[in-house]
Amino acid sequence: MKDNIIIRFEHVTKQYDNDPPVLKDVSFEIERGKFYTLLGPSGCGKTTILRLIAGFIEPSQGNIYFNGKIINHVPANKRQVNTVFQDYALFPHLNVFENVAFGLRIKKMKKAEITEKVKEALRFVNLEGYENREIREMSGGQRQRVAIARAIVNEPEVILLDEPLSALDLKLRTEMQYELRELQRRLGITFIFVTHDQEEALAMSDEIFVLNNGKIEQSGTPTDIYDEPINRFVADFIGESNIVSGKMIKDYVVEFVGKTFDCVDKGFNPNESVEIVIRPEDLEITAKDQGKLQVRVDSLLFRGVHYEIICYDQDGNEWLVHSTKKVKVGDEIGLHFDPEAIHVMRLGETEEEFDKRLENY
Repeated sequence: MKDNIIIRFEHVTKQYDNDPPVLKDVSFEIERGKFYTLLGPSGCGKTTILRLIAGFIEPSQGNIYFNGKIINHVPANKRQVNTVFQDYALFPHLNVFENVAFGLRIKKMKKAEITEKVKEALRFVNLEGYENREIREMSGGQRQRVAIARAIVNEPEVILLDEPLSALDLKLRTEMQYELRELQRRLGITFIFVTHDQEEALAMSDEIFVLNNGKIEQSGTPTDIYDEPINRFVADFIGESNIVSGKMIKDYVVEFVGKTFDCVDKGFNPNESVEIVIRPEDLEITAKDQGKLQVRVDSLLFRGVHYEIICYDQDGNEWLVHSTKKVKVGDEIGLHFDPEAIHVMRLGETEEEFDKRLENY
């Protein structure tokens, strides 16, 4: 195992009794000192992975490695891992200092050492001077910082975060995204973050694992996954997408909506059936006769930074456009896009096959 790999899952399956597996033959590696996000809809298996790493449950099959050693049966309190839960799991009868110090007292550390470590942890999360504050007097964002301080005070090698921002309002959520990312960089330890919010994942992560039905659909950097989704599920789940059926005529030429277009993809069979993804922000509104596509505006919503415009072409295909240009319902307009904006997806392609095809470009 490489020195920079801290966690490895090797063909891990998790099944409860005779129910269908919640994780199915999952393998992946986590590098030291990075911010990872497990992203997917409810029930996809992301929290199960977190619980397996934490030691709250054991795998039904396969092995989990931590620093090169199998930890399948190592109890949670013996692992160099701490978890920040969705509801923070703070003790309401203890003040901030005692909440953060709780794990250190269990370890029977000296009083002076506990005081020093707690104050350092609170300084890291910008809560200096809050030591004597009662938990009930804290805001949602402050409580979350207390929970994070309690996690980092034990100096774990990995911090697990189970949807810790879900209870916060939108403005505070955005602020905490910046704070968590900055905290991870300052600490230099591995963060594994669980969320169903794709914007959160794109904003915060070094690497994302997209899960669906107990399997990893795709993994990679936020840019890789957004720009090169492997299939319809990933394209639809990560950001908003226009997805239509098409045919790969030859390398660099694709056909969809009855027209042929230049693209940047290759490695497909001639006339192979494919799916096409074009992101809404990559569609530029033009005069009708200047567009590669001609569409009629059906509806528009003002989203603050752009208009969200829904259009239909003559074949009834829906096109979602994000633009700062204002149009009117009923307008006939053109849509222009560059060859680089067209992403071609092979039907049923696995991540391994996809990576191999990209390597051959």
